[in-house]
Amino acid sequence: MKVLKFGGTSVGSAQRMREVAELIHAPQERRIVVLSAMSGTTNALVEIGRLLYAGDTAAATASIEALRQRYHQVASELLPDPAVATEAIQDLDQRFEAVRELTHAPLSADGERVILAQGELLSTLLFHRYYTRVLGRSAVLLPALDFMRLDQDEEPDAAFIREHLATTLAPHAAQSLFITQGYICRSAQGHIDNLKRGGSDYSASLIGAAADASEIQIWTDIDGLHNNDPRVVEGTYPIRELSFDEAAELAYFGAKILHPSSVLPARQHGIPVRLLNTMQPDAPGTLISAKTGAEAIKAVAAKDGITAINVKSSRMLLAHGFLRTLFEVFERYRTSIDMITTSEVAVSLTIDDATRLPQILEELRRFGTVEVDENQSIICLVGNLEHDAHGAANQAFAALRDIPVRMISYGGSPNNISILVHTNDKMSALKALNAGLFQR
Repeated sequence: MKVLKFGGTSVGSAQRMREVAELIHAPQERRIVVLSAMSGTTNALVEIGRLLYAGDTAAATASIEALRQRYHQVASELLPDPAVATEAIQDLDQRFEAVRELTHAPLSADGERVILAQGELLSTLLFHRYYTRVLGRSAVLLPALDFMRLDQDEEPDAAFIREHLATTLAPHAAQSLFITQGYICRSAQGHIDNLKRGGSDYSASLIGAAADASEIQIWTDIDGLHNNDPRVVEGTYPIRELSFDEAAELAYFGAKILHPSSVLPARQHGIPVRLLNTMQPDAPGTLISAKTGAEAIKAVAAKDGITAINVKSSRMLLAHGFLRTLFEVFERYRTSIDMITTSEVAVSLTIDDATRLPQILEELRRFGTVEVDENQSIICLVGNLEHDAHGAANQAFAALRDIPVRMISYGGSPNNISILVHTNDKMSALKALNAGLFQR
């Protein structure tokens, strides 16, 4: 069994869906195909929810109608038989009617999640209809809401997913192809929920783990994970192999091709993940596995929206338990720390969520002087850095000799050097690192 996930751009039009249908056609191999919403759909649904929260029912209704017309057009292009197209449009309209029903009363959080779930339900409905009714091929549409569920802590319930996926697949032992939705799931209470933005990658990994897949494939519009940000740096290239740890670091620190959580279930079950390009299906892409290569630094990624906090206190000197007390402040406000450096009298750390920053700062000022630097970016250098026999750190710091550096975190992981710079210096830093590390 393989699991193949296709992102929004991969199924973003009738033509793209036709191309995906050919990519997944392998009659002798069992596959579960996980589809995202068509590109632009989730943004449109988010906007509909925002308008309803704002009480602008007329604008929300107009947005629903515009999205409905877009799907009518795609259905007409994708399904040439008028009878098949008419039937599909009727099914699509039932979905849009469910959204319209939510315009008649103030929108609740549950209602918003129902709206956001429609994108994947619409894309799989159209794709399955095309694959079976136009191409005449056999495929089973698996409702993800039947087996994808969160637990009481709002984390994926792996045991439930494994059990109920097996139950859902059991009646189709002779079938080789299954199509399901990414992103959407149910809460522990049975309400429609989701795995947050980018969650289709996570869905694919969770499903792959539950099905004991031999491989998980993530198909996007990029040829694998690149060694630097191609939007900023010219001449980047795809990395052919990464370890799970390296991929997780890059995903967390800004590599947009991969959702940060998506590697975890695959890693736990030892399932390789392959990143492939729908537009260039013959390209080798990037293979993520337990194997770590010899390259000292393979890739660089950057994460914006970082806030740096410095706490300076003479009470730190030889103070047993000081760091624990400090961290408990962030725990109380459910705010994660990305980087940390310490000295005898000061602690510097970074957060990427400033929602509760005022409350955090109020408590931290009890310890001493607090300084805050906003508009920071973390640049993450990833590779095989254990013992750094190649002098990679020296090369990186030499490349950044003209860039003001706010913090450095090195040694906590054998796969990562993290460097904090002002966001205004991020582009210059990425270009300098590219020239110093990857251009020979």
